[in-house]
Amino acid sequence: MKKMIAAALAAASCASIAQAQGQAQQAPAPTAEPSLATLASAQPSSAFTLDQAVMEAGGVAPSNVAAAAGVEAAQAGRSVAGLRPNPTFQSQVENVVGSGPYRGLRSAETTVGVAVPLELGGKRSARVAVASAQVSRAELQAAIVAADIRVQVTQLYVDAIAAERRLTTARDQARIASEVLRGAGVRVQAGRASPLEQQRADVARINADANVERLTRLTAAARINLARRIGRPIDGPLDVGLLDRLPAPTYGPMAPTAAAGTLALAAADADLAIADAGIRLAKANRIPDINIGPALRRLEATKDTAAVFAISIPIPVFNNGRAAIAQATAERTRAEAVRRVTALDVEQAITDAEAEAANAATSARAAAGPALAAAQEAARIARIGYREGKFGQLDLLDAERTLAETRVAAIDALANYQNTRARLERLTAPAPDQQGN
Repeated sequence: MKKMIAAALAAASCASIAQAQGQAQQAPAPTAEPSLATLASAQPSSAFTLDQAVMEAGGVAPSNVAAAAGVEAAQAGRSVAGLRPNPTFQSQVENVVGSGPYRGLRSAETTVGVAVPLELGGKRSARVAVASAQVSRAELQAAIVAADIRVQVTQLYVDAIAAERRLTTARDQARIASEVLRGAGVRVQAGRASPLEQQRADVARINADANVERLTRLTAAARINLARRIGRPIDGPLDVGLLDRLPAPTYGPMAPTAAAGTLALAAADADLAIADAGIRLAKANRIPDINIGPALRRLEATKDTAAVFAISIPIPVFNNGRAAIAQATAERTRAEAVRRVTALDVEQAITDAEAEAANAATSARAAAGPALAAAQEAARIARIGYREGKFGQLDLLDAERTLAETRVAAIDALANYQNTRARLERLTAPAPDQQGN
C-alpha cells in the first residue's frame, strides 16, 4: 500500500520522467487502456438494441403464444355464454302393440314436437358477466407475460453486453501483459533486472491470455442464449453503451410507491371481479327454467291431427342452489383476501426494488467513476515508474491486477443496476387499462 501511495506521488515528477523517456535501452511503455465510456462511445450506431430484442422475442415466445391463445379462448367462451339453450326435438307414439282395438298401429297416436327451454332469472346475462370478467383476466395475463418476457430478454441482453465488455477488458489486459513482458525482456537483456522479472511477467501474460480464452467462450454463450430467445442469430453488434446509462443521483428518503394500477394488483382485482360475477350466476341459477313443448299429434284411427302444448318446471327439492351460492361466496372471500395480500406484497416488493435499484446505481457510479479513475491513474503511474526503475515489478503487477479487478467490478455494478432497474419496471408496470389500451 505504501508503494502504491508512493507511485501516486511520483506523478508530480513529470519533468524527470519526461527526461528519462529519451534514454537508450528503454522498455516500451504499455499504452493506456481505454475507459468504459470510451468503449461505449465507440459502439456503432447500427447496433441491435434492447427494444428490438424485446420486440422480436415477443413474436416467437411460446409463453406469448399461449397467452394469446388464452385470450382467444376466453373470448370464445364469452360468445358461448351468450348463446341460448338449444331446443329439443321430441317424438312419441302411443296406443300401439296392445290388445283389441289397440292391436298393431290401428289406434296409434303419434306426437311430434319441440321442447324450448326458457331461461329465467337473468342466467344468460350472468354467464356473460362471468365470461367477460374471464376475458379481462386473460388480457391481463397476456400483459403480464409480455412484461415477463421483457425482463427475461433484458437480463439476457445485459448479460451479453456485460460479457462483451468483460472480454474487451480482458483483451486489453492481455495486451498490457504482453507489453510488460516485452519491457521485462528489455530490462533483463540490458542487465537492469533479473530473469525472475521476465518469468513473472510471462506468468501474468499466460494468465491474461487464458482469461481471454475463458471470457470468449462465455461471451459466445451469452450471445447464443440471447439469439435463442429472439429466435434468430444476432449478426450485428449489441448496444454495449446501455450499461453506462445511469440515473442522476438522488438524495433523501424515497416516497413510498403504491401498488394501485400495477399488473399484479390488476390481476387480483380481475380475479375478484370473476368471483363477484360467480355469485350473481349462482343466485340466478336458483330460479328454475321453464320448458315449453309445442307439438302436433296424429290420431291414426280417425286420421285427424291435433295440437299439443306442454309446460315442464323442475322442482328444486334436492338441489335448491344454496350450496352453489355458498361456494361462490367463499370463492369471493378468498379472492378478496388474496387481493389484500397481493397489495401488501407488491408494495413491499416495490419498496425493496426501489432501494435495491438506487443502491445499485450508487455502486455503479462509484465503481465506474472515481474508483476506476483512481485505479487507471495508479496503473499508469506504476507503468511509468517501473519503466524508469523507480518501482519494482511487484508494484506494477499489483497495480495492473487492481485495475483489472476494478474494471470488472465496474462492469458487474453497471450490469447489476440494469437488471435491478428491469425488475423494478416489471413490478411497477401499469395494467393495460392504465395506459389507455
